[in-house]
Amino acid sequence: MNARLPVRLAAAFATVLAIGTFTSLVTVRLLAPQLFSTRMGMTMGRMMGGRGEAAGTREAFIAALNQALLVGTLIAAVIAGVAAVLLARGVLRPLDQVRAAARQIAAGRYDVRVPAPGEPEMAALADDVNTLAGALADTETRRVQLLGEVAHEMRTPLTGLSGYVEGMVDGVFTADDATLTAMSEDLRRLRRLADDLSALSRNDEGRLALAPEPCDLADVVRRTCARYAPQLAEQGVELRVHAVAPLPTVADEERIGQVLTNLLTNAARATGQGTVSVEAAAEGASVRVSVTDHGVGLAPEDLERVFERFYRVPGAARGEGSGIGLTIARGIARAHRGDLVARSAGPGRGATFVLTLPAR
Repeated sequence: MNARLPVRLAAAFATVLAIGTFTSLVTVRLLAPQLFSTRMGMTMGRMMGGRGEAAGTREAFIAALNQALLVGTLIAAVIAGVAAVLLARGVLRPLDQVRAAARQIAAGRYDVRVPAPGEPEMAALADDVNTLAGALADTETRRVQLLGEVAHEMRTPLTGLSGYVEGMVDGVFTADDATLTAMSEDLRRLRRLADDLSALSRNDEGRLALAPEPCDLADVVRRTCARYAPQLAEQGVELRVHAVAPLPTVADEERIGQVLTNLLTNAARATGQGTVSVEAAAEGASVRVSVTDHGVGLAPEDLERVFERFYRVPGAARGEGSGIGLTIARGIARAHRGDLVARSAGPGRGATFVLTLPAR
């Protein structure tokens, strides 16, 4: 089946060749006798001047054959050229459809689809273009959604800050510790959103700033969990950590801590009240950290989509995150020549996120 397009091209070439050959043969067959008779008449007249009959017949035959072949070749070339143009149009029509669709997609018409041609190769190309259009449409939808979400995320702290400032100007609020703490919290939310968007931009451009140094991943895990455990405890989440053996690697501790913090935040949000387990261990030529929750879980189709920008699992509780934390976390992992993957037995059965780094 994969040879259908090459076979069609070969058949088109053979058809043009056959048409040209057939035309030449028919033309020579029709013209040669007449031209030979004419040449013979002229030759017979010259023979009266003393030339032999055999030589005159041979000369007449060669002259008639040359003239017939010349005329036949010219007619065959014209007919074969017309046939080649018609056959080429049939072969190239699917490509023209793909080009037209690509131009419309480039102009923002993401709903355009290319009809599937009969050839498997062209059908695969059309399917790739349709897949690209669908992906661009999904990205555009999420981009518009992001703008709305970013505007919403910014509006809340900005409204709070505006209210506090106006209240202080009007004398309703005083610059006491409670007011300044509330304003500081709103500023923190704005700064976190700005940092997330900046990190996402650097991740997309492949220029995340890293300062890798030899370190112990188990120690990084213990320190990060110790720093985050009190906050989880206030939310009713018990954090269980198993990271005993040294796990030497080369990494940017701050960035890896950022990944772990994101995973712990997501796990706590998914669990609500319950247990989150963190395990660090060696695995072949790698070291890994697993963060497991017993919360809402993930459907099979969401195991990769959770790492897409601004994607939120349907039905999951919305927190203060911007929906790009896991995208940045995977970018950090891969910048370390590692990876970050998700595993889950299904909705309602918890999820495990595994960070893997090369061992030192």
